[in-house]
Amino acid sequence: MAKASVKVSKKDLIKLQKQINKAIDTSTEETYEFFKKKTPVKGGNARRNTKYKERSTKTSIIGDYPYSGRLDEGYSKQAPRGMTKPSLRELEKVITKQFRKI
Repeated sequence: MAKASVKVSKKDLIKLQKQINKAIDTSTEETYEFFKKKTPVKGGNARRNTKYKERSTKTSIIGDYPYSGRLDEGYSKQAPRGMTKPSLRELEKVITKQFRKI
């Protein structure tokens, strides 16, 4: 059995890590914008109160209004599939696009 070996410098690893972090940040930001656009609009309260929260290892999109669950279940004719499922599909597309650039 043949063995293969690849040597990577620390500088290259740091560069790769920066590219990965940028791809993740871009993907989550684009998904947030997609989620917001998918959020139905009647008076604007739902879009206005959709928040993007980052913590050290976790990013969340939060519908900070009492009827967010109903909208996400497809209650509105403007978003019959809700916002989460379409946004997760979009996230997959965006991540794939971002990582192809690396």
